[in-house]
Amino acid sequence: MKILMVLESEFPPDTRVENEISALVEAGHQIEIACLTKSGHPLCEKNNGYTIHRKMISEFMHKTSVGTLKFPFYFNFWRKFLKQLLKDNSFDAIHIHDLPLSKVGYEMKRAFNLKLTIDLHENWPGLLKISTHTQSFLGKLLSSNSQWKRYEKSILKKADNIIVVIEESKERIQKLGIKAEKISIVSNTLNTEEFKEHSSKPDPNFFTLYYAGGVTKHRGLQTVIRSLKLSRNEIPSIRLWIVGKGRYLGNLKAISKEEHVEDIVNFLGWKPLDEVANLLSQSDVALIPHLKSEHTDSTIPHKLFQYMYLRKPILSTDCIPLKRIIEQNESGLIYKNNNIEDLSAKTISLYKNTRQLNLEKGKKAVEEKYNWEVDKKRLIEIYS
Repeated sequence: MKILMVLESEFPPDTRVENEISALVEAGHQIEIACLTKSGHPLCEKNNGYTIHRKMISEFMHKTSVGTLKFPFYFNFWRKFLKQLLKDNSFDAIHIHDLPLSKVGYEMKRAFNLKLTIDLHENWPGLLKISTHTQSFLGKLLSSNSQWKRYEKSILKKADNIIVVIEESKERIQKLGIKAEKISIVSNTLNTEEFKEHSSKPDPNFFTLYYAGGVTKHRGLQTVIRSLKLSRNEIPSIRLWIVGKGRYLGNLKAISKEEHVEDIVNFLGWKPLDEVANLLSQSDVALIPHLKSEHTDSTIPHKLFQYMYLRKPILSTDCIPLKRIIEQNESGLIYKNNNIEDLSAKTISLYKNTRQLNLEKGKKAVEEKYNWEVDKKRLIEIYS
């Protein structure tokens, strides 16, 4: 089968998308990617058995995406791009990554007689509800959460297949009136062939808290930084490593200074996967401090399975999927959402005794259940 995947970002990198492409190519399918570029990458490129088609987009046009349900400029950009690709090439299916471009995908399905898969990486209406760029006066004017919810319910009914990342997300979609047999769970699990444990060990002179991922307000790192002031009374050697980048970085640096903990907060920036694994190997405790919301109660971060696989004690908020998986596998402690005192108490508890956890159980769960070899079979089944 020849499949056109549509991704509204620069590509590569994207771990989930790359895993999906590799699985489908390995299963004998032909994959081509349609994505945008703002940085002048080649407009057409062959890469590891698949083809990437890129279209240049201006910064202004990209920003109009927030209001695309009210003003059609962004949709029109993609309509023109995809129509030309589909006229020039014959495809059997179109695979839309995430909710926004699903309407354009449906239009292409009808015009070119394609099967349509909508791959929901996120609870998109839930994400927009907590994103800082939609909370301003202009953001609220351009992006209505109720309109996105209506859009999601309407467009998902028109898909041939829907992919979600976790059981809680499938339950949410079913409540919209979507039949369960149309929904497949292909989770953000770990490709253990590519993520290797390093020989590096934690520095005994420090107690290192580690976070890797996006740096936005809803990731909850501000709670972690504010908790350090309490924790360092019991743990003089405590320090925090933040690996990643994002628009909230400046705010976190300011909070570190306000709390007088800037000497123990280290902003390490974005790192490639191998270096992420190396830094994680050197840490004592791994963090998932995501603020609890509609979004985080129905999604799952890839880093959870990295942490479990390397047998790192996890400190996480009580988001429903995180709490369920961590507690079932005795892989960490759960603290109350956005609660500085509870986070500090749990940090101190792990400092004094990590043997309250069964870290081998978490690693085994990844080896047997939460790994890409398991999830890719579900993806291949959709296209078989």
